[in-house]
This record gives sequence, structure tokens and C-alpha cells, in this order.
Amino acid sequence: MQINNEYDVAIIGGGLAGLSAAIQLRKAGHSVVVFEKEKYPLHKVCGEYISLESWNFLKQLGLPLEEMNLPIIDTLFLSAPNGKSFKTKLSLGGFGISRYKLDYHLSQIARANNVHLLEETKVDDIYFDGSFTIRFRSKQINAKICCAAYGKKSNLDVKLHRQFLKSTDKRLDNYVAIKYHIRTDWKENVIGLHNFENGYCGISKIEEDKFCLCYMTKAENLKACDNNIQQLQKIVLSRNPYLEKIFSTSEICHSFPVSISQVNFNKKTQVENHMIMIGDSAGMITPLCGNGMSIAFQTSKIASQLIDQFLTGKISREKTEDQYKRQWNRHFAQRLRTGRMIQRFFGSDRLSDFFVQTFKTFPFLSRPLIKMTRGKPF
Repeated sequence: MQINNEYDVAIIGGGLAGLSAAIQLRKAGHSVVVFEKEKYPLHKVCGEYISLESWNFLKQLGLPLEEMNLPIIDTLFLSAPNGKSFKTKLSLGGFGISRYKLDYHLSQIARANNVHLLEETKVDDIYFDGSFTIRFRSKQINAKICCAAYGKKSNLDVKLHRQFLKSTDKRLDNYVAIKYHIRTDWKENVIGLHNFENGYCGISKIEEDKFCLCYMTKAENLKACDNNIQQLQKIVLSRNPYLEKIFSTSEICHSFPVSISQVNFNKKTQVENHMIMIGDSAGMITPLCGNGMSIAFQTSKIASQLIDQFLTGKISREKTEDQYKRQWNRHFAQRLRTGRMIQRFFGSDRLSDFFVQTFKTFPFLSRPLIKMTRGKPF
């Protein structure tokens, strides 16, 4: 497909939020270009559990979820570093699917709807002067409106001088995350969350006979183990008996592990220099809440509806931005605050032991906390 000079919408990042926004806006009749620095399909570091609040939305996008034979997950199993554990039913629950499979299917749906999808294309700069100019590969295009959907952190964040990069709250900054696909003995309807010193590890079923095993820890935890992942898992993670069993008995799938660094959970802004930030670019809920992918999808829906109104002349740019910030805060601000609060308590041996024991003794206390990190079907 030939690159045009003008588009209605430019989207920087072709992950969950970017692709789903592109599909919605294209279906509404707008011309859309998506810039994705990688090539599909690919593995991304992610917990790969999606709350059922997203099920109907994904079907509307065109994903044949019923035909995919995906595992439905309805139970949470929580363990402390000392092996204490707690199990509870999830009121809404979720399902498992790999990013490798999910992003690829969404990219195919986007192409089928004539979204101009530029893979292996990194954006060098963005300028706003009444409309947007996006520069890449010594070329440039213009767009009436621009969405930033490039994820957790980007070189564009630095160029935009985003405030979250200046935060000094080290409890929410500088994490590393490592993901495996494994074959192991774990119940397919249960998502496990296993705590260890300065981190936590999730395990849940995805498609076929595979499980996603993804953990997050402070960068200094890895540094103390000579930046050796295997040593970190043996010395630190395996102190938790559940993790020791998983790592010692599981079969690791080809191409793993994959990792990311400099993960940051500090508060972000939802509009930067008139760009609409969606997905993790607007704010990250901590992975232990298990709801990041659903939030990415819902931000794309909110943004797409407002952008459509802007492009059809129903609302101004100023009102588009103001309404997006208001709706984002109404739907997600409390959930992200709760996630940041939980992040501060888990990962400490003493505190996570205390919380697991408290939930085990008084199980009713866990339900409102879990509910605060969840949304409703949208």
C-alpha cells in the first residue's frame, strides 16, 4: 500500500490499544496510518490474561474468540514468599491468549479494513501546528489528529519532556520484566500470583498446551545477581516453594525468555502536545492487578469515539482532549491508584506474608480490593 501524504488519524504504536483504535476509526470511515517499530507476529512481555470485560468488545472488532478455544480463568491463587497461600474465585474472571496470537489477529483485521499499517517503522519526531507532522525514514506525513500508543516508555516520551520521567518515587520506577511460555502442571482455570523478594510472578494458561509465566522485579534485584536471569530465578524466586517447583519441573518453549527494562508505574498525563495517549502511554496499572490489556482496549474505545466526533465536526479539538481526560480519569484513575498502592505492599517478604495470611484468615477482605482493580464490560 502506497504511503499517502495526508491522513485523518496517525497512531504511533501497533499494540493492543493502537490496533484496536485503528480498526474502530477505519470502520467509522476515517483514513488511518499506524506506525509499528516491530514486525508481526512477535512476542511481547505481558501477563497475557484479559478480563472478560473485554470479551464483547473484541468480538465487535472481529476476533473469533469462540473459535479459538481459549481457556476461561475464574480463580486467583496467591502465594507469599514463605509458601503461605490463598485462593479465591474471581467475580468476573478472564481468559488467556498470547500477545503473539492476539496482536497478529488484530493486525490482520486492521489490514482487512484498509488501515495503512507500517511495520518496522520507527517515528523520529512529531510536530503540531494546527495539525500533526510525523517524520520517519527521512519522510513525513500529515494527520488531523494523532494517538500515542507506543506502550510503557519511548524515545518520544523524552522528546515530549513527560513529567512521569522526572519522578523520584523509586518504589514505582525502574522495574524489569521477564516472560516465558512454558509447559507445566498448573490448572488451566487458575491464575497464580507468586510473591518473592522485591517482585512477583504470574502464571496462567494461554492457547494450546502452553502457559504464560511472567515476573517483574526491581532492576537492582537482577543487578545483585550479576544481571543473570537464571541466577535470579535460582537464588531469589525459588525461595517461594511454588516458584521453585514451576522452574524445576516446567518445559520452556523455544524463543524464551523475553524481557524489558525501565518499566515505570508513575502517574502519566493523558494528552501531550495535543496527542491523545492511549493504552500504557496514558498510564499503567501494575501487572499484579491482571487488567492492563482490558484497560488498553477500553482507552482505545473512549478515544476512538471522541476522535470520530472531532473528525465529523461535532466537537472541537479542545473539547475532544478535555472529554478524553475526564473520561479516562472517571474509568481508570482509581484503578491505577489502587494498583500503585498494592504494588507498594507486595514484593516485600514481611508485608506479602502478612497480606496473604490476612486474606486467608478473613477472605471477605480480598473481594473489595480485587473489585477496585476491575471494570465493567464495555
